[in-house]
Amino acid sequence: MDNYFNYFTEIEEHFHRRRGTALLLSTLDWALIESWKECGIPLDAVLRGIDATFDRWERRPSRTRKVNGLAFCTQEVLAAAEDMKEASVGVARPVPRDAGLDRNEIAQFMRNNARRLDSLSNATGSAAQGAAVPIPAPVRTLLAGAAATLEQLAASCGTGDHSERLEDLERRLTVMEEKLSAALLAATPEEAILSARAEADRDLAPYRSKMPPMQIDHLLKQYVHKRLLERYGVPRLSLFYM
Repeated sequence: MDNYFNYFTEIEEHFHRRRGTALLLSTLDWALIESWKECGIPLDAVLRGIDATFDRWERRPSRTRKVNGLAFCTQEVLAAAEDMKEASVGVARPVPRDAGLDRNEIAQFMRNNARRLDSLSNATGSAAQGAAVPIPAPVRTLLAGAAATLEQLAASCGTGDHSERLEDLERRLTVMEEKLSAALLAATPEEAILSARAEADRDLAPYRSKMPPMQIDHLLKQYVHKRLLERYGVPRLSLFYM
């Protein structure tokens, strides 16, 4: 899968092409893409699901309601993923390798995030740019440690040491982000978490009938996770956000 690490960009651009007009994806849309990625739904299945949704919409005699979000595509995406799964039984799947990403760009991406995390770990009493509130004191040490790890990974990646495959690197970055999110969740006032959950419930309400319960639960967690990072201005560490 050559565009393995372009998962988010490919989906966003394909949705815009089929819709015919640019539309900023909502927090729910981004959380939904994350849930598809985390559940291992192939990019091709998502793109096919988007196509199937718009193809069906275009055949309708009345088009009063537009496809205004990726959540409309959920059922078709899951159906496409299931079809691909059945078709691939007994077929060995290629493991994504470097996916065309430049190692120097990866190193720079990690250095930028390291500087951001280091700045957040040293900030006291004021919110970071684009953040709603300052970083809780108990989380600053963890941020500093993550920043140091990112610098080490960047140095290794940028000096030609390619011993670590990108899948392994992505796994490490994901674990780091999950640890930061868990620490922020524990340090965040309950009312703020409840507010994010209520917002997610409101945004998700029109689409609940189109999604299985397990996906809804996963999507709510992703939504709150995204809101938490935004609240404190913590960058996304995954290579998918390059």
